Amino acid sequence: MQQRTVSIKLKTTDEQNIALIQLQKTFNNACNQIVPVAAENRCWNRLALHHLVYYNIRQATGLGAQMVCNATKVVCDAIKVLKIKKDENIPPISFKPHSSIHFDKRTYSLKDGAISLYTLSGRALIPMVLGQFQQQYLERGVSKEAELVCKNGIWFFNLVLDVPDAKPVAPSRKVLGVDLGENVLAATSSGKLFGGGQLRYERDRALALRSQLQSNGSESAKQLLKKISGKEARHMTHVNHEISKAIVKQALDSGCDMVAMEDLTNIRKRIRAGKRVRSRLHRWAWAQLQAFIEYKALAAGLRVVFVNPAYTSKMCADCGQIGTRNKHRFVCKICGIQRHSDLNASCNIRRIAVSADTATGTVNYPYVAAA
Repeated sequence: MQQRTVSIKLKTTDEQNIALIQLQKTFNNACNQIVPVAAENRCWNRLALHHLVYYNIRQATGLGAQMVCNATKVVCDAIKVLKIKKDENIPPISFKPHSSIHFDKRTYSLKDGAISLYTLSGRALIPMVLGQFQQQYLERGVSKEAELVCKNGIWFFNLVLDVPDAKPVAPSRKVLGVDLGENVLAATSSGKLFGGGQLRYERDRALALRSQLQSNGSESAKQLLKKISGKEARHMTHVNHEISKAIVKQALDSGCDMVAMEDLTNIRKRIRAGKRVRSRLHRWAWAQLQAFIEYKALAAGLRVVFVNPAYTSKMCADCGQIGTRNKHRFVCKICGIQRHSDLNASCNIRRIAVSADTATGTVNYPYVAAA
């Protein structure tokens, strides 16, 4: 069983929109009232905090019983994420009036192309705008928790679904190796390169613009900063979705049953470069791209493995000897192979994954001579 989140657009009337805005403000106000109680009592256990705040919050906000429980859960989750130690103080936590609203199975229900949502003035039946993607997952999955958010005056219901595991593809012992980078966003062992030069240029421009506006400090500069806020991250997410989808399709078309990638844990700690390059690399969304590839591959029935990245960029994928890498050109002086350095790295990742997935030989037992 896997969990997927689908974003469902809601078609609200003016009256429903007012009711949801009122609920959003009241819900987040309730969260803000719960925070100091949790901090004073150093309590972020959901059940214990519920007994401390339930009646006071209901009386102060007018929220329904289950929505108070949902607000308590949101506060507990927000504190738990901080991983506070026993001798540490709880940092200030606040919920903005336009933050999301947490719903559970008791506060919403799906009804034939519409959704029934709790509001302070009673249930509101709101039509859903469903595309093929959302419809497919709603038919396959079991609905769980959800978050209601408002973006540019439009309400979206981000619904979590329990989706059954996909049927595994037929075993073929073929592996698609994937190497991630900056100049080349992704290189696959089948020879496909996804260039990243234009994206890097756009991200450098965005960084320069933000730095210029922040140093300016004028009111118009602040307005422009607010306008472009999140634009770069949204664009990066879109690009990563496109690349991950293409990589999974390539694996299926090539008859592979496994996708192999590098284990990039703590990669940011290993970066040795100047301030400008470090800033760009620390903002690069490698983990996001890997996560997208992983969940799309699993949804298609492919296996996913992560291998040790040591020497994958320096070792020849054919003979296993250390070669010479000069930017995008890799040369092995032992076997004479010349190829793109990122392509060579992806072939090494595939080779490591294949060797780890198969038996490498019989066990050698030490021979002990008789005395």
